[in-house]
Formats: sequence, C-alpha cells, structure tokens
Amino acid sequence: MARIKGGVKARKRHNRVLKLAKGFRGARSKQYTIAKQSVMRAQASSFVGRKERKRQFRQLWIARINAAARLNDLTYSRLMHGLKLANVDINRKMLSEMAIHDPEGFTQLTDVAKTKLA
Repeated sequence: MARIKGGVKARKRHNRVLKLAKGFRGARSKQYTIAKQSVMRAQASSFVGRKERKRQFRQLWIARINAAARLNDLTYSRLMHGLKLANVDINRKMLSEMAIHDPEGFTQLTDVAKTKLA
C-alpha cells in the first residue's frame, strides 16, 4: 500500500490557526507553534471575558439603581426588599433603565417599596 502524507490536512490546520492569530505581534502571527499557543490563550481569555462581562453589567445596574434610590431616600437593599415584599417582579436591568429614562415611574416604584417596608 502506498504511503499517504498528511500535508494537505496539516496545512489546513496550520492556516486555520494562523488565520485566528492574524493581528498578533511578531512570531505570534507568523510561526505555527507560537501562534497555536497564543490562540489557545486568547480563546481561554475570551471565554473568561464573556463570563466577566455579565458580572460587570450586573454591578453597573446595581450602582445605577442605588444612585436613583438614594435620590428617593432609600438604599438599594431596602428598595429591593420592599419590592420583593410588594411582589413586584422586575429585573435589575429594567430597573436601571427606568432609573435613567423614566424617573417618575422609578419614583412610583420606590413609593410602593416604602409602603411595604413601613
């Protein structure tokens, strides 16, 4: 049986990795071995980054809600507790949007929370 070389498959694999490494500096975008290591690290970091982004957005929403709640003489934790007691089921993203774009509606929500806390 004739020997089959893996040249085509290897070149395809190398080109796939080098394409992902496009834009990296120096040997990281030119040499396959170094590019492969850099691409693996970059993909691992991007996976972590996607998880981190969710945490950062939640942190931002809470900061915005807290700032708006304090304008209405409440703290963030008391506001959330009051809304939970009042069975107001609204997520933090929408609360922060309300705090920015609809201050009157947010004030009504804080009033609802205050009445349930009292």
